[in-house]
Amino acid sequence: MPQPSFNIDAMIQQIQPRRKIQGIAAALLPFEADGRIAVQAFQQHLFATHRAGLINAVNMDTGYVNYLSDAEQLDVLRWTTEAFGKNTPFVAGVYIEHREGDVVALYRRQMEIVTKFGGIPILFQTSRLHGKSSAEKVAIYRDACQGFEHVLGFELGRVFASNGEIFDEETVRGLMDIPEIKGMKHSSLDRQIELSRLSLRDKHRPDFRIYTGNDLGINIIEYGSDYLLGLATLAPEKFAQRDRLWELGNSAYYSLSDALQHLGNVAFRHPVPAYKHSAAVFLHLVGRIPSSLPHPSNPMRPAWEAEMLKDSARRLGYDIEEAACAS
Repeated sequence: MPQPSFNIDAMIQQIQPRRKIQGIAAALLPFEADGRIAVQAFQQHLFATHRAGLINAVNMDTGYVNYLSDAEQLDVLRWTTEAFGKNTPFVAGVYIEHREGDVVALYRRQMEIVTKFGGIPILFQTSRLHGKSSAEKVAIYRDACQGFEHVLGFELGRVFASNGEIFDEETVRGLMDIPEIKGMKHSSLDRQIELSRLSLRDKHRPDFRIYTGNDLGINIIEYGSDYLLGLATLAPEKFAQRDRLWELGNSAYYSLSDALQHLGNVAFRHPVPAYKHSAAVFLHLVGRIPSSLPHPSNPMRPAWEAEMLKDSARRLGYDIEEAACAS
């Protein structure tokens, strides 16, 4: 798709200081040293993220949803509600890529499961809609979402997953016209496209939330974006602190944002899907999860990954030696 262009002065005018940001962290699914899912550590991390002030998102790309069986995805939903009860909001991925049947029916069936557990469904794209017209895509989303109280859309760049797609503007505008869809996560890793989404939102549906998924440009929140980031699960309390500093107009925001961005640049380097292994290494390094193992089907980082991430952890104020002793 053609890249939109922006006047620098107009971009500066878009900056929204002291705005309250809604932050969502896409939760990593951790593993024990023997390869079992580390359920207790997962629930503890969800609780720590919630306590910090962020919303959790489960069964996302960061949670290996594309590798999980139907039963495992249900387990994740159950573990999440067990950690909080049903009165704490969370987001959960609706992933239909490997399921057979009508697209609308598949979406609705999974959305119903998510809402029964008390979650807000976010619709992963499916490659079955690649090549469809804008009108066809919007019609499918409208039929899938009809009658649900709160749904989120999702644009996912192919660098993350082959089923992803960055929509054209006509499709995005059509999705904004669906009342059940309250917002959309945008993961192109392209600031100019993100700014065009924000501009369209401001003109077309101001109450519609754009959640950046740009782990390589986390300061896009300065321009009116909220966020749903895999990076946020590495340091949820630091993201929450950064958000408060921005809302308060405190200049300490900039140094903390830079330190978080450094972590993002290290963790989300090529090949991008291996960021989930980086996340596991980092969370193990700071003593949050019992091992640095990713899902066995996920791409791996090199053996020296922890050495790179130690610098990121120290920049953020984590005491690595103390964490190593605790774990």
